[in-house]
Amino acid sequence: MKTTKICLIAAMAFFTLACNSIGEQQKDPMSEGPSKVELKQVDGRYRLFVNGEEFFVKGAGCEFGPCYQVAAHGGNSFRTWRTDNSRRSGREVLDEAWEHGLMVMMGLDVARERHGFDYDDQEAVAAQLEQFRKEVMELKDHPALLGWGIGNELNLRYTNKKVWDAVNDIARMIKEVDGNHVTTTMLAGIGPDEVAYISANCPDLDFLSVQFYGDIVNLRQRLDEAGYHGPYLVTEWGATGHWEVSQTEWGSPIEQTSTEKAEAIKHRYQAAILSDDVNCMGSYVFLWGQKQERTPTWYGLFTEAGEKTEVINVMEYFWTGRWPEHVAPRLHDINIEGKGGRFDNVFLERGMEYTVQLMIEHNDPESLSVRAEIMPEPTELSDGGDYEPRPKSIDGLIIAAQNGSIRFNAPAQKGAYRVLVYVTDEHNHAATANIPFYVD
Repeated sequence: MKTTKICLIAAMAFFTLACNSIGEQQKDPMSEGPSKVELKQVDGRYRLFVNGEEFFVKGAGCEFGPCYQVAAHGGNSFRTWRTDNSRRSGREVLDEAWEHGLMVMMGLDVARERHGFDYDDQEAVAAQLEQFRKEVMELKDHPALLGWGIGNELNLRYTNKKVWDAVNDIARMIKEVDGNHVTTTMLAGIGPDEVAYISANCPDLDFLSVQFYGDIVNLRQRLDEAGYHGPYLVTEWGATGHWEVSQTEWGSPIEQTSTEKAEAIKHRYQAAILSDDVNCMGSYVFLWGQKQERTPTWYGLFTEAGEKTEVINVMEYFWTGRWPEHVAPRLHDINIEGKGGRFDNVFLERGMEYTVQLMIEHNDPESLSVRAEIMPEPTELSDGGDYEPRPKSIDGLIIAAQNGSIRFNAPAQKGAYRVLVYVTDEHNHAATANIPFYVD
């Protein structure tokens, strides 16, 4: 009997310990309480502080990509554009971030004038404010929340400055019901008109956030010209924008190779983000994932297949101070034999066979794999990063894809196309490049 009693006590103790362990593993992040996020000026420098600790943002913009992987590469934050992206709720996004030690700048998807919203419609503006109150109340106490991004590029092709009054009303509401997190709004570039109006009419915004692409190398000059000398985040930056590059005779923008993007981003991070140690509080590189915008490879740091491009290696170097053990293949350039390269206005004859030549750099080129596709240029073009449908690849045109070259047949129909090339390694990395061409 005594032995039985001891065994029973031991079993109960083990059961209690196991239950406690499971309970700890399944602990609700909300039970931790909100993180206290503050904007401070210390020794002449503006910085964010999270629970008393200085927090320089090393982040990426992420919506449908593997946001949690930012942490594996040395980042500490990601930003969203809305609280619910239709695939994951804001709570799910924050839970995943908390699990991986990341903080989230949560977006509030404020309606845009260029999409038809009327900021003279007081009822619509009031309804929008109440909707955001619900979203803020639901997420404000999550420990992974860094702050609130109130609207994205609301100054893009707008005329009614009342949008900024609505933004400040949202910021004031957040201060009233939350009080633990910073507020900002994300501007497309920055100009003196919005800086003057926001400075005079938006006291509840803690700071401005700016978004630049190729022009980010002139960031300090643009801020000075706009008359903004306060703290800021760079909440979008990355590859040169499709509106900033050369075009073919038929109007197709010419995309950088993934290696050219990596070199440009390396320079831009040093020249724009790290060079301002006083006002810049960090940045979010765009885009931690993949999207179609003029091409399926222009802005994403990942391919559609989930492979990581060279830019991720560059960001890991800046975020951690060291290069990863395995880096992506480098693809310096691409041309069509006998017809020219990306900047040569390549015209092809329908149905004829051609060869793409690749300039690849890798310490073991024989280990690489190559794939390619041909697609027509998009005809439904997005504006300001809005949704753009991906053109369908044309089957049967790629004859062979091997290390260093691709053979293909030109499409049978007249029009504008691209041949897109992907060079991959065994570590899930990819290099990308493409050439626009016209079948005449």
